[in-house]
Amino acid sequence: MLDLWSIYSKPVPANARELWALFLQCSCITVVVGGLFYNWMFASLEYSQHLSTAIAISFSLLLLLTLFLVHPARCVFSIIMPTLGTKQGRKLLLSTCIMIVAVNVTPNIISNIKVILQVIECICKNSSESLLNSTALLGEASWELGDVIQTVDISALRPKNGHFKFALLTNRTLVNQQMHLAGEKIRNNFLAVEALVKASVRAGNRLAAGFSVFYLCFESTWYLKNYLTNLRFDNFYITKKLERLSTDRKAAHLLTGSSKRFLRPTGPKLSREEAMLCLTQLVFLTAVLLLLLAIITMDHFAFRMADTALRNVAQFSVVPVTLNIKYSVSAGFPCPAHVLLVLNLEFVATNAPFVINDFEKSYHHNLHFSSAHCSINPPRPPNTSVALVVGLLYCIIYSTVFLETYAHRSCRRIAASFFESQEENRARYLYSKLSRKHEEE
Repeated sequence: MLDLWSIYSKPVPANARELWALFLQCSCITVVVGGLFYNWMFASLEYSQHLSTAIAISFSLLLLLTLFLVHPARCVFSIIMPTLGTKQGRKLLLSTCIMIVAVNVTPNIISNIKVILQVIECICKNSSESLLNSTALLGEASWELGDVIQTVDISALRPKNGHFKFALLTNRTLVNQQMHLAGEKIRNNFLAVEALVKASVRAGNRLAAGFSVFYLCFESTWYLKNYLTNLRFDNFYITKKLERLSTDRKAAHLLTGSSKRFLRPTGPKLSREEAMLCLTQLVFLTAVLLLLLAIITMDHFAFRMADTALRNVAQFSVVPVTLNIKYSVSAGFPCPAHVLLVLNLEFVATNAPFVINDFEKSYHHNLHFSSAHCSINPPRPPNTSVALVVGLLYCIIYSTVFLETYAHRSCRRIAASFFESQEENRARYLYSKLSRKHEEE
């Protein structure tokens, strides 16, 4: 392994054997990265299979040529690997978590809400039909009341037709059509919202993923550039080269007295700045986790609501409606003598009262709110695997918070193995700095 790494980190291969070994290493790396890149584009970012295949193949060929021919590019690519364990890697994992929740949980919530709306639509449709049927009671009552009025016997004052003109809206087809149109409009609005949410999350996730990959490459390049041009950059570690230099110059006491201010690359100790950075990242990640848990909880709540509404809609009790009609009339007519002469009537011109028979009757009807003819889709239960995957990914994300410091230190070791002469210059610079501080003290 050390021999292969030495060949991989050399600027120029020494012979044909090293050249073929370097080509095989770059080829293996390209195949693995190309396969992961294809799976990431097709499964996570939801690109088409043909587009994912074409981009993965083009990316693999370009990566192979770059790694095989450009020495600094190999260093940048190697630095990218531990950088995935830092905040850039966490961004990619966070975008994956958000995409998983958006693709699997959000449509489930909208589907269960649509079930609740279907239940409401069914209740409104059946109650409106039942209410229309109840209006027939008014027609029946008015007709029977007219029959009673026909029994009035006052000679010439008998009414010609005692029945009332009562118009009923009996066009059930129109009512059903209006209810169906209202339900379709609500359903289409929810479908549009669901499509908009999916498209927005997909576009945002693709944009965030592209930016994360670009920034990942930029950060690795920026680190290598500063490592090669700035001797003070990330140079506070007690390395083996520094220890060897101090031993050769018989100044090992410099490292002993500086152990509190300088760290060893392989040591577990964290500086104060590194500890505060870890704490800040933990707070941010916990806030995002609470948001994802709220969405997953909402999915369970929507399912419980839809399931309860669907189970209880068939248990709605029938509402009895009773229409009581009570009618009683008595009247008298004061008739002067000259009116009798004009009308030539045969009854005496007195206050002759007449009474219509009392009418009292009750009509009964039942209002139904549910029907077996309603087509309601069953509610979709929450996908428990989503919570498990998100939990697993978050365990990895939380672990990267504490491993970020050590991943950052491994970046320095990679750069040092690629550019050994620069590492010696950095060791001499740090040794001179420690010597000056020791003399001042």
